[in-house]
Amino acid sequence: MTIKVLFVILSGFAGGLAVGAGLVAFLTVLGILPRLTQLSKTIKFLKWYEWAVVLGAVTGTIGSLQDPILHLPAFLLIPMGLAGGVFVGLLAAALTEVLNVLPILAKRVGIQDKIILLLMGIVLGKVFGSLFQWIYFVDR
Repeated sequence: MTIKVLFVILSGFAGGLAVGAGLVAFLTVLGILPRLTQLSKTIKFLKWYEWAVVLGAVTGTIGSLQDPILHLPAFLLIPMGLAGGVFVGLLAAALTEVLNVLPILAKRVGIQDKIILLLMGIVLGKVFGSLFQWIYFVDR
């Protein structure tokens, strides 16, 4: 029982760390918020944008932990699902563009000779996590 709990804690922490690092890399390396304010000519609202990102992340985390049920009609769910899919796809594409974050991280941590292991860990973690979700949670 204790080993199961420790495994859940460790895998949850690792997943959160990976997602948090990806979000930080996405926002800082690409300079999303400053570029957004520059294009929209709303530089004076930069703090509002930052707080919107923080509150969105916290709200999303709480929502994913609580598993809320929204009683919405189907015509509202379709655009919401489409927007969520577009967001995840664009985030994945942007992170692919900034994949040079991993070599920089490996160099700073001192594991530059183990970069292949770092990449394989990320890839295998994604594959096994996706398979686990589909095998265990779909049709239950």
